Amino acid sequence: MMTRSARTCLVLGLLAVWPLAARTRSAPIRVGNADNVVVVRAGATAPELLQLGRTAGLAWQGAAVARLIGHARIGGREVGLHWRFDPEASLDQKDAASLVYEDRAAGLRLYWQWRARSSHGPIEHAVRIENRSGREVWIPLQPSLQFAWNVAADRPLEQAWIDKGAGVAPPVGTHRAAITRHYLWRGTSSTFAHPRAGESREIIPWFLVRSDAAGLGGWYVGVEFSGRVAMSLKRTGATLAGTVGLNPEPGAFRTRLAPGETFATPTVFVGASDGDLDHTGNTLRRWVREVLNDPSTLADPAYPLVTNNSWGSAMAIDEAQARHMIDDAARLGFEMFHLDAGWFRAVGDWHADAEKFPHGIAALSDYAHRRGLKFGLWADWAQAGTSTAKDALNVADPKVHDWLITDPLPGWKPAQFKGITIDLGVPAAQAWATGETDRLVRDYHLDMLEHDGYVVAQGCDRDDHPHAPADPARLRRYREDDFPWVDGPNATDVSLHATRAYYAIQHALKRRHPGLLLEVCNDGGRMVDFGSAAYGDYFSIVDSYDPLSNRQAFYDASHVLPPAMLETYVKAWPTPRIENFRYMLRSGMMGWFTVMIDTNGWTPAQHAAAAREIAFYQSTLRPLIRTADLYHVGPRPDGKGWDGTEYFDGVHDQGVVFAFRGEDRARHTFRFKLRGLRAGRQYRVQFRDHSSHDRVQDGKTLATSGLAVTLPTPQSSELVVITGVR
Repeated sequence: MMTRSARTCLVLGLLAVWPLAARTRSAPIRVGNADNVVVVRAGATAPELLQLGRTAGLAWQGAAVARLIGHARIGGREVGLHWRFDPEASLDQKDAASLVYEDRAAGLRLYWQWRARSSHGPIEHAVRIENRSGREVWIPLQPSLQFAWNVAADRPLEQAWIDKGAGVAPPVGTHRAAITRHYLWRGTSSTFAHPRAGESREIIPWFLVRSDAAGLGGWYVGVEFSGRVAMSLKRTGATLAGTVGLNPEPGAFRTRLAPGETFATPTVFVGASDGDLDHTGNTLRRWVREVLNDPSTLADPAYPLVTNNSWGSAMAIDEAQARHMIDDAARLGFEMFHLDAGWFRAVGDWHADAEKFPHGIAALSDYAHRRGLKFGLWADWAQAGTSTAKDALNVADPKVHDWLITDPLPGWKPAQFKGITIDLGVPAAQAWATGETDRLVRDYHLDMLEHDGYVVAQGCDRDDHPHAPADPARLRRYREDDFPWVDGPNATDVSLHATRAYYAIQHALKRRHPGLLLEVCNDGGRMVDFGSAAYGDYFSIVDSYDPLSNRQAFYDASHVLPPAMLETYVKAWPTPRIENFRYMLRSGMMGWFTVMIDTNGWTPAQHAAAAREIAFYQSTLRPLIRTADLYHVGPRPDGKGWDGTEYFDGVHDQGVVFAFRGEDRARHTFRFKLRGLRAGRQYRVQFRDHSSHDRVQDGKTLATSGLAVTLPTPQSSELVVITGVR
């Protein structure tokens, strides 16, 4: 059975809706659900986006004519395109519409589609172009979405966007900027960001525009794609305009359509909001869970799992230590053991190192299963190395050599766990990766497979791959962090083909292995996006693992993505007092909780504290992490002052506050103004560590005066449970 994520393109492509032939061509068309509505119109040569708003209430008005591609290369020459609306082929109903345009001389048909796949949340949009000509056609970049809202030039507006964690937590992370009269902003996202100090970070591809002025509210847009995408926002006079879709830089973009093939833009989603960033985020996270996430994963009440990971020992991990870790993890109540890098023979040779793992990976997995734990495995399966072993991905193998993004330099050797990326857009490379990932899961009895490295290439210099050929005059090859990089004008098309192949590989794994979990790591936080949310079950959101980095990365990503998907790795960290130990653990307990420490080294007191924290996570925190609303009730963590996060489930009238005190020794008390509570309801307030006496307070006081938390020890924490009194 297809998952919802696998049906995305199919649903947008095959809309069971009513024909438009009998309608007036210029009549507005409404598509929406209980929350949002878009109003569009079919012009004679291009469609228009007229309005986005709440189903009942505020709306953003405009008249954005979609910019349809104006030319194509057919038979070796440039041909101008002349689109004409086809009402007979066009379709519409309450929750879906497809406006069809054709250039019959060129043999191209374009579908401009809108779809509300849920009764609540945002509305999706995509553009498809079919080559019906019987000839090869090269087309330029077709944006996913263009918008142009009419907004008074003096109306105050604010934009919010979120940086990816990537290698280290960003210095700002959650941005809020005033949209001034000549405002110009551009954000990009890909799978391979390697930002340098002082450079702009890649974003989780989404932004929100808000106005506190009456009669307008806010709106947001996001992209469901992991490849190279870009978003822009510009304010000029009384117009707020922008474009969302594939990244046109470094360009010029072009992609090939064989006879009968279809090009689809990355799907975007749009929604209106009458609340702040947290209110918008709660709506969006519910929609992601319902529409993008794998429903079979969400159906497991043990999701997200409490996991023990071996990376605290890095590449030195071996079978004996792994078994000791599994034994202690079982005693402590962990639910999965995750064997990270260090288990394999060589890069590209994804078989057990016989010296370090003499009984093999399947035997270790079976051992974990006998101890009551699931078993997960790290692999960098898109990386080729120099191993000559049978079935290894060897750069010297003529077959593999043809898949590489670039030729290895003379004397090249792989790093410990990085080699040269294969281009998954090559059908033979995709087929190999599909079979290899299936073998890993099947032969090693896996419950979870993590991929790392760069599964989607940054660029490629090959001329015989399905993507557009490289321009030698503008091609850039370089090395960074022992890794070969290629960049050039064809990079977005390289990324387009490879990303689609990656999705197909992930989907095949899910189809063949029901219940399998997939972790999206990609060099730590570089692939945190809405496309991956449909083809993976959780993300590694940052490649730094100290308490502050974990809380910063979580603070940022949790504005837009379900917290159960957000994994932070807890590493060994100085904990002279048990309060510091709990602070370390809890800094990774707000989402998917993974500890990358050999817990055999903990003291008896630490063991006892960890067992209590794990049990509390499973009984109380996890149900809230799965479905409750989330509020950022403290400032973004800086390691010095206080920060905090609140979960609150309005249906069950229960929540929890994570309170953290930084290293500042002067401020012992902080007041967290809570949200989501009912003003007239009484709430029992219980301090898990007994830092204060339990009490009963009314919801209005907790929201206006705040919840007072006092912690005498720097770098300590408290968990405060809030329960409605019946």
